[in-house]
Amino acid sequence: MSHDVTPSTDSPFRSEPTARDQAPQFVLPLVVRIEKAAPPARTDALETAARAVLVLLADERSAGDGEWAEVVRDWQDARIRKVVRRARGAEWRRAEALPGITVTGKSAEVRVFPPVPLDGWPKDLAKLQVSGTDLDDPEPPAVADPAAPVLWLSPDLDMSAGKAMAQAGHGAQLAWWELSAEERAAWRDAGFPLAVRTAAPGRWAELTTSGLPLVRDAGFTEIAPGSCTVVADHPALR
Repeated sequence: MSHDVTPSTDSPFRSEPTARDQAPQFVLPLVVRIEKAAPPARTDALETAARAVLVLLADERSAGDGEWAEVVRDWQDARIRKVVRRARGAEWRRAEALPGITVTGKSAEVRVFPPVPLDGWPKDLAKLQVSGTDLDDPEPPAVADPAAPVLWLSPDLDMSAGKAMAQAGHGAQLAWWELSAEERAAWRDAGFPLAVRTAAPGRWAELTTSGLPLVRDAGFTEIAPGSCTVVADHPALR
């Protein structure tokens, strides 16, 4: 299956109908821990969500004859949907009891689960809130390391933290697809270093025409169909 992400191809994120719409539709659930007294920083939550997607894709259970492999393949053959929900306290403990992987950042904890049918969420995840996930950065994020992968967010879109987390996950996934097996292994072995930053307006125009993997949102929530949300700037793809 081709994962070319140029606008003229069968991208999993395009707003126009494609063959992917005929396949059974799945969603990748991500749950971010947001305790009232100690919410995570926004940028760290975005970066942790992106890493969580990569950790699941690289997990041996997602490949070959692994226990998650079939559902991961089915998910990737259809529209690529990710939904971020939030949990705290007992909700988080119930989410942790379900099969998945928890990825920890500086202040953020995100648990990623194998894909589920669009209308077949596990009960303890279906009950979690999806909207209103708003987070702030206590201080502006540091300048991104130019030697590390950067997921550049559009400066033109106002996205909730949950929406931006899903979009960062899309960008990380597109970069993963474009890498060779050796490049994937190197990124995995390094712990999936990456940064998520909002591009300056002039830089954004360059990025979206650079040939780097580009996420065009299907427009299911918050933003208009076809909006360019993230450019995945991995050093191996420049």
